[in-house]
Amino acid sequence: MVNNQLLSALNPIFGKFFGLEIRWYGVIITCGIIIAFLMALKEGKKVGLPEDTFYDILLLAVPIALVGARIYYVVFDWKNYADDFMAIFDIRQGGIAIYGGLITGLLVIYFYCYHMHLNMWQILDVITPGVLLAQAIGRWGNFMNQEAHGGPTTRAFLANLHLPNWLINQMQIKGVYYQPTFLYESLWSLLGVIILLALRHRKHFFKQGEIALTYVIWYSFGRFFIEGMRTDSLMWGNLRVSQILALVLVIGAIILIIYRRRKGTIEWYIN
Repeated sequence: MVNNQLLSALNPIFGKFFGLEIRWYGVIITCGIIIAFLMALKEGKKVGLPEDTFYDILLLAVPIALVGARIYYVVFDWKNYADDFMAIFDIRQGGIAIYGGLITGLLVIYFYCYHMHLNMWQILDVITPGVLLAQAIGRWGNFMNQEAHGGPTTRAFLANLHLPNWLINQMQIKGVYYQPTFLYESLWSLLGVIILLALRHRKHFFKQGEIALTYVIWYSFGRFFIEGMRTDSLMWGNLRVSQILALVLVIGAIILIIYRRRKGTIEWYIN
């Protein structure tokens, strides 16, 4: 018999601040954003970009991206918000879509770079490894909320993955164990970060913009398969929205890399 105490879920509440309940979900996502920002600052110095650029992006892109991530989620899950408008503003228990945040953030960066006469591709190359790490970290917010999981499985299956008990216990929801798809995506993203960091300073390896495009390919490729395992996918009819978008992004990014290479006018990220 398994000790009942071992089977208790982790508390998703971090604490209270002036009476406001703070959840681990928000704390973990905030930590990811801070780490991504610090990584961008460090890399920006190496390639000669001013610090102010990344402070501006932090203050402009991040808040708007969070709003975009929420809007994206609500639009594709409208049936759960149509009768409770105020619930749209409550994100403490999740309900933000990373693709919505990425698309919105990209638009903000595009207009910012256009206005400031900056090389958008170079800036994206600098920030995307940190963004991918933030995504890897952020998935643990889903873990604390017991969401973004896959279909039912057994404790024996999870134990065979050599997962610690505290993680296995958290994957038990209402007496049923579920696939830890949050973990699969987190590890996939972390592996992508390691690869990008290992390769991006190699001379004549990446053209400007290709680190960002490789990030798009890597994340979207993994997300396509992991999304197929999830039980909470946003749907468009009978199709999973994230799978459609992932497929489009992978194909689009590959075509764009080939097209830009054939132009032959793009500078190397590292000469």
